[in-house]
Amino acid sequence: MLGMRRRYLAAALMVAIPFALDVHAATQGQEDDVPAARAGILIGEGKIDQALVLLREIAQKDPKAAGLEAQIGKAYYEKHSWGDAIAHLEAAVKQKPGDAESNQLLALSYFMNGKLREAIPILESIQSQLPHPDATGSYLVGVAYLQTHRYDKARIAFANMFSIPPDSASAHLMLAKMMIRHDFNEQALPELMRTIELDSKLPMAHFLMGELYLLRGKAEDGVDEFKKELEVNPMMWLAYWRMGEGYARLEKVDLAEDALKKAIWIDQNFIGPYVMMGKIQLKKGNPDVAVEFLERALKMDPNSQDAHFMLGQAYKAMGRAEEAKRIFALTQTLRNREKPKLESIQ
Repeated sequence: MLGMRRRYLAAALMVAIPFALDVHAATQGQEDDVPAARAGILIGEGKIDQALVLLREIAQKDPKAAGLEAQIGKAYYEKHSWGDAIAHLEAAVKQKPGDAESNQLLALSYFMNGKLREAIPILESIQSQLPHPDATGSYLVGVAYLQTHRYDKARIAFANMFSIPPDSASAHLMLAKMMIRHDFNEQALPELMRTIELDSKLPMAHFLMGELYLLRGKAEDGVDEFKKELEVNPMMWLAYWRMGEGYARLEKVDLAEDALKKAIWIDQNFIGPYVMMGKIQLKKGNPDVAVEFLERALKMDPNSQDAHFMLGQAYKAMGRAEEAKRIFALTQTLRNREKPKLESIQ
């Protein structure tokens, strides 16, 4: 799971990280070096393999050329070859410790390669040089601390990211949210308990607690938490939606429908309650009503696998065999399309 999470971040990290450091120093001395300058242009254009060919030619002629290791490391970083990038960027930093870009890329390469303990001090050093903490840097530091089980430090990093006091209820809530996002569900529970202990009226605290209870199969406890969340914010459609699912699991269909209707009335453009209502109506033996909800859901999200599958079941129950067959085929197509995406981040 850790590897999948890191690779999921890769696309975001390929965007220029706004650490606002002077990276001009990384290329100083190369302005008059035509092959090196050409390699830099190729890297900027995304022609990484061509750049590497040119850089290897330079290395054969002059393996100690100024800035060469930095350029090769950057090329491998852009190619997502983290191990190769690390080897060259480490050499670049040894040659020139003040090379800001190489330090930054080395930290990110460590992060993506799972060497989180090596990444943390560089990321923190970069953050300390900025007049204001950078959100991306704080996030990466927080994730690295989270994945290495240093939760107090993770909380401080995320608090810095959102400019909130690190010992506040909001900071514990933010850590819990990040824990859930990164599949640290068991560790998130005590953080939520601490949040509620500090501020029982903080929005989202009871909602996330309810989510955890649903994940653990404790629907009744989940419903109780969603009720508490709605006492804080009666307009929170997400709480009504998840309450509806909790009631459905408890076989309290009327209460489930009532909660889901409220979710829809507050926000008519959110797909979740429509799909859940479709499931409930199908279970009640009302496939025609289920179709109305599920077709509406698909207008909002044509790629929803759940909505397609349930719609196929509803069509089948109504005797609309050809339409059901078409929808089931489309559901399988969507699953096959999603599978390569999941494999690519594992």
